[in-house]
Amino acid sequence: MSEGMRVGISACSNGHLKEWEYQIDELTAVLKGFEIEPVFAPHILVTTDEFSGTDEERAADLMRFYEDDSIEAIYDISGGDLANGVLKYIDFDVIANSRKRFWGYSDLTTVINAIYAMTGKSSVLYQVKNMVYSEADLQKKRFADYLSGNKESLFDFNYEFLHGNHMEGIVVGGNIRCLLKLAGTKYWPDMNGKIILLESLGGGSGQVATLFTQLEHIGVFEQVSGVLLGTFTNYEKADLELSVYDLLKMHVSSSLPVATTTEIGHGHNSKAIEIGEKLELPRIHHLS
Repeated sequence: MSEGMRVGISACSNGHLKEWEYQIDELTAVLKGFEIEPVFAPHILVTTDEFSGTDEERAADLMRFYEDDSIEAIYDISGGDLANGVLKYIDFDVIANSRKRFWGYSDLTTVINAIYAMTGKSSVLYQVKNMVYSEADLQKKRFADYLSGNKESLFDFNYEFLHGNHMEGIVVGGNIRCLLKLAGTKYWPDMNGKIILLESLGGGSGQVATLFTQLEHIGVFEQVSGVLLGTFTNYEKADLELSVYDLLKMHVSSSLPVATTTEIGHGHNSKAIEIGEKLELPRIHHLS
């Protein structure tokens, strides 16, 4: 990362509510503190219902950042439901020939996995607004380390195996509900030999079980080399008898490795993970 770098701030999913504007101001101050100049897309705030702009307009915002040589990375700060609407308007040839990386989380799972499926390029599953949420100090420290060349504090995560003791492969996935919006489309990544990361903000046992069922029906659990469970935020807060792993076990072979981490997902303490990059998880990995 160069000093004085410029980054694009996009919102491919739902527009920001007016009452969230202060978060944008705070994020601007944080980034400028790192000598990063944020360049905001025209369509960030809600204008009509949940839209900040049409699908075509939001895609055009994203492509302008890819085509602007002064922009070194793109951080998407949105979430919700609308991100898959931009996909048909994206020029994936431009992205394939670009060295900049896209960062986003939650509903941006659709864009991140589409980029990998269409170009083979990796993206970062991470919400940079974590640096203005409740764990802001921790997240700013990690991000500062990353900018100084120490990736570990932002990207290395603790995990434990629930089944098996090793998995390796290119990571795909992210938010389970949003990932499945790509099923049956050309934007669905090849799952063979991959580690599939699955996490969620909402959903009780019924909602999570039905998404696992769909993944089983389309053959994913027979194709992947392992499942990495991130946090299932609302599920874990509810007083449910079955764990997420209990639900998963109903749909996977007894030979498939499964690991879990509390450090990837929607929590304000969540770390980043590279979707589209190879990852190897050995039996034991606890950060000191």
